[in-house]
Amino acid sequence: MGWRNYIPKARILDEVINVKASDLISEAAALPVEERAMVAESILRTLNSPDPDLDRKWAEAARQRLAVLRSGQVKGISGQEVFARAWKQLGK
Repeated sequence: MGWRNYIPKARILDEVINVKASDLISEAAALPVEERAMVAESILRTLNSPDPDLDRKWAEAARQRLAVLRSGQVKGISGQEVFARAWKQLGK
């Protein structure tokens, strides 16, 4: 058997994997929103494993920003304004 005999098998395997992925996506999309969120979070965690040290640093940064906001040192802006500014900078 030469290497050419393996090419059709590889294509079949790719097709099977794509069908399984497509079926999985369709099934997940049919779930209620809360369950879809759980599925999405679970899949994302496989891509980026949790880092407790990094999570602590982000939490501390958020606490500091909230304290500065509550102290009145800075003024908050609405999410709508944030996106309007972002779109303006992107030229859209």
